[in-house]
Formats: sequence, C-alpha cells, structure tokens
Amino acid sequence: MDRLLKKCRIRSSLARECLAEGLGVYVLILFGCGSVAQVTTSRNTKGEYLSINLGFALGATFGVYISKGVSGAHLNPAVSLSLCLLGRHPWIRLPFYIVSQFLGAFLAAATVHLQYSDAIVSFGGQEVSGPNGTAGIFATYPADYLSLGAGVLDQVIGTAALLVCVLAIGDQRNTPAPAGLEPVLVGAIVLVIGVSMGSNSGYAINPARDLGPRVYTYIAGWGEEVFRAGRCWWWVPVVATPLGAVVGSLLYELLIGAHFPDTDTLTEELVMANHHALQLEGKNPDGQIPKPANHYNPQELLERPS
Repeated sequence: MDRLLKKCRIRSSLARECLAEGLGVYVLILFGCGSVAQVTTSRNTKGEYLSINLGFALGATFGVYISKGVSGAHLNPAVSLSLCLLGRHPWIRLPFYIVSQFLGAFLAAATVHLQYSDAIVSFGGQEVSGPNGTAGIFATYPADYLSLGAGVLDQVIGTAALLVCVLAIGDQRNTPAPAGLEPVLVGAIVLVIGVSMGSNSGYAINPARDLGPRVYTYIAGWGEEVFRAGRCWWWVPVVATPLGAVVGSLLYELLIGAHFPDTDTLTEELVMANHHALQLEGKNPDGQIPKPANHYNPQELLERPS
C-alpha cells in the first residue's frame, strides 16, 4: 500500500493545496448542509436550529484540521482574498483556491442530495420556497422581512466578524490560540456567528459555501428560481461577503495589528533597558550590550503556508 501511495503522490505544491482546500470545504458543507437536510426533512423532529449551527461549526472545525497543514485552511474565497490583500498569500494562487473551494462545496451539495433524495421527495420535492421548500437545504435565502440593503449589511457584518476573530487567534503578537486548537476556535467562531446572526439570511459568510450548492440545485432540478428567489438574493452572499472580509481585516489591522512594536523598536527598548540597569550598578555599558543576533519577526508567524 505504501508503494502505491508513493506513486500517487503529487509533486506540485499548488495542486496539493487545491486538493486540501477542496476537501476541507467538502467536509464543511457535507456536515453543514447535511444537518440542514436532517432538520428540514424531519420537520424539526430530528434536530432544530441549534443542530444546524453545530453542524456548520463542527464541519468548519474538521475542515480546518484536514487542510490546515497543507493549504492553511482558508476554506472561504473571502478569507483567501483578505490574506492576499494583507500580503500573506500570493495573488497568483487566489483563482486556483477559489475554484477548488467552489468545487468542494458543489460536490458536497451533490452528496447531501444523494443521501437525502428520498427524504426530499417525501417532504415536498424540489420546491424552492414555501412550506415545502427544500432549496434552502443547500443555499441561503433571506427572511421575508429582509430587504436587499439590510441583507448586504447583514453579510458584511457577519463576514467582518469572522475575519476579525480569525486574524486575532492567528496573531502571534497578540494572544494566539494554543497550537493545535486553532480549528476548534474557528468552529467556535462559526458557531457564535450562527447563533447570533443567522435568522436574517442563514449566515453564508462564504461565497463558495453559497454559490457552489446553489449552482448544484439549479442543475439538479430546482431550476432558475434558485437565482430569482428572495428578490434575486443569490448575488448578495457572493458580493457582500468578500466586502465584509476586507472590512474585518482592515478593522483588525488598523485597530490592533498595526500598533504592536516592530522588531527594531523591541530591540532598542531591550538595549535601553539594559543600558539603564548597568548605569545604576555603576558599570560602563558602552560596548557591553550586544544587540540580539536573531531578530524576532512576528510577521513570519502570521503567514499561512502557501
């Protein structure tokens, strides 16, 4: 078996990263949309709204565990875009990541449909909206009271909150997550966004999570209504979530990240502190305080593998 696996090993780092992103998103959507399917088709007798929140949260957790060591576990085009803007991910890889994330979500939606096809038929078939609507198993749709403007704001705020928290737990200059627990905390972020911001439109906060399954439902029989429903809602998760990610990234960097002392400042403060201490002891500090040979660069610890 080891010999066979070695022959299957992919040498291209970009190809490995794309496979990791695709599988990570696949697991996220498999558990997330699977939980929606169970709650919906059972008419809330085998789960409830919190079950959906937990499904997406744990799906995100395991998706990150699967792909973090290979691709950095973006699992979200909005996250990939923000990291490119921050200079932590190469722009040339961005389109490949986005396509992989989209395909992972598309295939996961197909798997959920395969699993729950009989339940969907029994529930009411391939209706988009109404009491027997099943398209919401796969993609997000706005509540009846929600205007498009309010929906855009909802997605911007939710995705901005996601990025602020994700950047915080990965910032080695701040209070970073303990090694190995980052995926758990990412899942916790998804959970708290779901329980606090999910009722308006289902907290997509991820263009691939929404568009991939929506395209699948269009192909699989729900038809063009999946793009017309909710006053043509489909574009809001695609456009507003990257905007929210950029807003969240800028908020974190402008309010927190930009204000940590840089390497040179830390070195000078260390030298000056030692200089004053030696003066108090009556010693001549000149030439006695070498600067550290290895400079600590906190930015390096923030860069995801690429």
